[in-house]
Amino acid sequence: MAATYKYLTASANVKTMAGKLKGIFVSAASGTPTITVYNSAAATTTDTLLGVFTPTAATSYTFTGDEGGVSFSSGLYIVISGTVAATVFFE
Repeated sequence: MAATYKYLTASANVKTMAGKLKGIFVSAASGTPTITVYNSAAATTTDTLLGVFTPTAATSYTFTGDEGGVSFSSGLYIVISGTVAATVFFE
């Protein structure tokens, strides 16, 4: 399956069903930015997929995992704090 993408500048539900996180490209980040990724179909933060990290601008974070990505079972919810512009790649 080919990856699709979503551009984010704020927290958002990216996908509301199972899939794979392939990567995150951060095009801009300033101040004290953070990104946290949750296995959730809604705006809930109880099942952490990728713990909070401080992204760097012009950096690609690629997840290889099982068969080229990190699987999630419920959905993909991404929390952004601070100033971040990122493209999330997923299946």
